[in-house]
Amino acid sequence: ARLRELVYNLWWSWSPQALTLFETIDPLLWEEVNHNPVKLLRMVSPARLDLLARDKEFLALYDEVIAAFDAYMHPESTWFSRTYPQHHDKTIAYFSAEFGLHESLPIYSGGLGILAGDHCKSASDLGLPFVGVGFLYPQGYFTQHIAEDGTQEAIYERLDFSDAPVTPATGPDGQQVVISVELPGRNVYARVWRIQVGRIPIFMLDTDVEMNAEPDRELAARLYGGDHEIRIAQEIVLGIGGVRALRALGIRPAVFHMNEGHSAFLSLERVRELVQEHHLTFFQAQQVVRASSVFTTHTPVPAGNDAFAFDLIDKYFSTYWGQMGLDRIGFMNLARWQTPWGEMFSMTVLALRFAAYANGVSKLHGHVARKMWAGLWPGLPVEEVPITHVTNGVHTGTWLSPELAELYDEYLGAENWREEPDIIAAWDKIEAIPDEVLWKRHQKLRHLALDFLRDRVAAQRRRYGDSPAEVEAAYKLFNPDALTIGFARRFATYKRATLIFHDIERIKRILNDPERPVQIIFSGKAHPADEPGKALIKRVHQLASDPDFLGKIIFIENYDMNIARHLVSSVDLWLNNPRRPNEASGTSGQKAALNAIPNFSVLDGWWVEGYNGENGWVIGEDREYKNEQVQDEADAQSLYNTLEREIIPTFFNRDIDGVPREWVKRMKASVRYCAPRFSMSRQVKDYMNQLYLPAMEAGANMQADDFAAAKALAAWKEGIYRSWGQVHIAADAPRVDRLTMGDCLDLTAHVFLGAISPEDVAVEIVWGRRDGEEDELSDIHIIPMKQAGTGPDGRLTYSGRLCFDANGKFGYAIRILPIHPDLNNRFEMSLVKWA
Repeated sequence: ARLRELVYNLWWSWSPQALTLFETIDPLLWEEVNHNPVKLLRMVSPARLDLLARDKEFLALYDEVIAAFDAYMHPESTWFSRTYPQHHDKTIAYFSAEFGLHESLPIYSGGLGILAGDHCKSASDLGLPFVGVGFLYPQGYFTQHIAEDGTQEAIYERLDFSDAPVTPATGPDGQQVVISVELPGRNVYARVWRIQVGRIPIFMLDTDVEMNAEPDRELAARLYGGDHEIRIAQEIVLGIGGVRALRALGIRPAVFHMNEGHSAFLSLERVRELVQEHHLTFFQAQQVVRASSVFTTHTPVPAGNDAFAFDLIDKYFSTYWGQMGLDRIGFMNLARWQTPWGEMFSMTVLALRFAAYANGVSKLHGHVARKMWAGLWPGLPVEEVPITHVTNGVHTGTWLSPELAELYDEYLGAENWREEPDIIAAWDKIEAIPDEVLWKRHQKLRHLALDFLRDRVAAQRRRYGDSPAEVEAAYKLFNPDALTIGFARRFATYKRATLIFHDIERIKRILNDPERPVQIIFSGKAHPADEPGKALIKRVHQLASDPDFLGKIIFIENYDMNIARHLVSSVDLWLNNPRRPNEASGTSGQKAALNAIPNFSVLDGWWVEGYNGENGWVIGEDREYKNEQVQDEADAQSLYNTLEREIIPTFFNRDIDGVPREWVKRMKASVRYCAPRFSMSRQVKDYMNQLYLPAMEAGANMQADDFAAAKALAAWKEGIYRSWGQVHIAADAPRVDRLTMGDCLDLTAHVFLGAISPEDVAVEIVWGRRDGEEDELSDIHIIPMKQAGTGPDGRLTYSGRLCFDANGKFGYAIRILPIHPDLNNRFEMSLVKWA
């Protein structure tokens, strides 16, 4: 009776019991519908359901699943309710252009979407007051076919909403919500749908409605499809339309989180609302929006950040900026940014200007992002640019194989790791698992996955029209005793999928060693417009057909979450070799580590923090190169040397019981170190503690008492901006090149403030180590200076003492900047002057 309720809540997607229940209904049909329980129930025969209704074992499993579902949906408490009970009514709205929730909902393209889906699942697990906002693309992302010559073909298949776990999102009147946004010469309408993910909803917009003209019905048909006109229209619907959808649903979030810049137009809509409905000025409204906004950047490559030409902005916003209290120049200046191809309206800049809390997605990426966007804070050392980092993680329930989960339950205790998998101490017990038990379980997973992959290859060959013998040969692919390397991800050029073939003769020798066989499984999609990425797929496919590599290299087409789950739980080694520092984070290796698979990776993205010397291997050095050819050569040599000298010998070094003890030691180290630290549970807690909580509190402060704090802060800032040109600072400071521990300097600054009060500024000594060719300050320390007197010309004197607690090459300087208790960070005004 409650099956319908169950199938329309994606809790089932990370419940092994629920998945077993659905599979039991009709195992063949379950595979045919791509694990979609809604479609399964529509297609299963009534006779089969009648039979199951009298099956005691099935009914017992059904009762068990429903009991687990009810316990999850109605807990006595959650991490959030225990930690922040006072904020139970402060909703967080999470906007993303894609959500990777399950393979039966193909509305994701890669890491950004998978991360968003995992974020929502953990927000549900932890009990956050949370909603998602995105697009329900009727054609989703493409199905990938690989032609016989290796050419990627993109097939778009229409998603039948009646077969998907989505329901109409209804407003207070009980009707499905429909919103509209203004595009040039017309209104575009969007229906709102609801996807329930455990305890939290995601609201999805869909422009395929009768009220729209045909081109607008297709506007949101495909993820990342079309030209700049379609892209800007999509992002207007997502950002502006998404805010309007929440309002129509009666949801007034305390915090807005922009997951990448695609949704940054939401800030404009929030300002417009405040100006039109609460009669704030633009600048007052901006203070409210900034204080309650979070922005996550995922893109360390400039070309990957959306930016639009000003004539396109004119076309789409000429009737909009007046509603915000701005003229054209003021509007364009909100996101003006110099790119290699000219000045543009940058969505990342727009998001950074309207979000007081911004972050990259790994420690290294945080540094890269600060360097990329330092121009927004002129005169500030890169280290102080107000972009922090929260390193990505993965949703444990989604990506951990059920077979290993059972093992972890037995030896770690389910109560110790399942609810909050980020608790580090719980994973120390991984050492209690006997080596031979873990190795045997891994071998079982490898055999299961290889059978699955053989089925995929056989189906591909049938599509080619291959002979029965060639199809049958697919079932003999893969050596179950070989060291199996997995490489599966988006085929972007910077990920260097073919680096392992840099020296073709050397890799031939490695793969064809009869005593120590090695095989590589590839999978992944290239964007349909990415010709270089598609060329990489073609190259891998052609190499797989080479007689010297036959059976040693396999490319599995149509990479999705199902293939990913099989690979990250079954290969022996996870390979990742991006061109550093272009990998913002990467999470596939985190999924592999969770499943006791060591990583072999460049020190980029998350692996900079994940590698501890015991849980895998590194490719190359912890540095960057100016010449890509030199980098490729150096990394390829490192890859081959490490494979030949360390990885392959360790894997094949077996004891009398056939167990590779040293290899299993690295498997355990992967789980123990990475499972808690790179869990999505840890990530979402970090977002809550470091970003959502301060945004909740700052946003509430700005809105209290009819926006009194926002109005006061805006007036104060306007006064500072008006008078900052009068500020002058000079210093009496000795020049020093090298200082030793214990040395002290007494420093004096002379400041002219003009109309600005001394209470509104901070004068401080900034010191740190001088690093690199650019002599940039790092490991920065701040020493406040105290007002020491006033000169006859009205200049103020400040004094301070700088003492060094270490030896080395140091630098220091004296600066002045405005301060106010309601500033969300010390540098948000982008005003600083140096002596």
